Amino acid sequence: MLALLRGPDRAAEEWPLPRLPDVLPAMQALQAAFRLPAGDPVKTEKLREARITIRTQMHHSAAIAVARALGSPDGFRERLVQFWSGHFAVLARRLRDSALPGALVEDAIRPHLAGRFSDLLAAVTLHPAMIAYLDQGSSVGQLSVIGRRRGRGLNENLARELMELHTLGVGAAYSQADVTQMAELLTGLGFDPVKGFVFRRRAAEPGAETVLGIRYEGEGLAPIRAALDDLAARPETARHVATKLARHFVADDPDPDLVAIVKEAFLATRGDLLAVYGALLDHPAAWTVRRMKVRQPFDYVVAGLRALDVRPEEVGRLPARRLARLILDPMRGMGQPWQRPGGPDGWPEEAEAWITPPRLSARILWALDMPTAFRRELPEPALLADRALGPYAGKELHLAASRAESRRDATALVLASAEFNRR
Repeated sequence: MLALLRGPDRAAEEWPLPRLPDVLPAMQALQAAFRLPAGDPVKTEKLREARITIRTQMHHSAAIAVARALGSPDGFRERLVQFWSGHFAVLARRLRDSALPGALVEDAIRPHLAGRFSDLLAAVTLHPAMIAYLDQGSSVGQLSVIGRRRGRGLNENLARELMELHTLGVGAAYSQADVTQMAELLTGLGFDPVKGFVFRRRAAEPGAETVLGIRYEGEGLAPIRAALDDLAARPETARHVATKLARHFVADDPDPDLVAIVKEAFLATRGDLLAVYGALLDHPAAWTVRRMKVRQPFDYVVAGLRALDVRPEEVGRLPARRLARLILDPMRGMGQPWQRPGGPDGWPEEAEAWITPPRLSARILWALDMPTAFRRELPEPALLADRALGPYAGKELHLAASRAESRRDATALVLASAEFNRR
């Protein structure tokens, strides 16, 4: 697995997705259309065209993400994409920004998930998707040129989530004063649909800031990058990231020794993520604890499609309406609308968040409806159970599937089973 991570990102090469420069034109078109005068007959048509383009980009991003997960020779990389997308959760607050979460994955997460955590952290923090989501562009230093003229002030959203969720973790030894100082340090970061990322010096708080006892001075991005590097290297960050990795990949309540070993690998290598993943994979707890995790809806859908041997191109080329009916709408019913987590803390890990009566019902309905949408002839029940679950397909499941009234029902029994819903 680690050898593949060291190599090129084959799935991204085979199934490319737009990056920030590719999605900006549609955002610019929508913004330009909104600026047309009311009553202009061109305005309605321009708005419609821009909205269609943006929605198409969003649907394409979802289809390709599933296609990559189905066809990639490097499944661990795809799982890491999902993990880091949840750790650095963003969502589009308005239609104009709908393609930004996908651009964040392509620009920041995929290129850096096998490098150093400090590089990943900087790439994500400075990406327009994060800046737009946490409204960092509205944050203005009180003593800056704009702050003095317009009376505007700080927005602490990015500073708080950076420390609480992305690095140190909830309950770490930092104060409100540290958050405020970090917020002052981050002033100037912005996003413009024409230029992309911008640094607005007139909005930046002048002077030095002190965060966690370290003084940062200078202008522009240099002190911000220095602070991000220092946050990435702290022991609290190492423990927070180690805990989240173990909780995501192994168990909701991971072995403390596993967390400690992963943390030490993080600190010893200054956040070399390949070494961190290696420590996770080398620990016995990663292999002795079996099927303790409930598959999140994206993972569940991918596993179901794979069990039926659905090819990547079958999903990657789905028309938008069919993609919505077969994948996106069911995922929403299961509790995981595409690229729309409930907040900056991302998707929950605990089983209880996913296996509720309405969400389990959505899984059962999908298990009934999806297979015949992709396959006219369904596999023999025993073969499907073995293909989908291997040694985890128990005698009771084999018996129930063999006694089902139809192959459709048998397929649904396998895909909706407790065994298949866990990993």
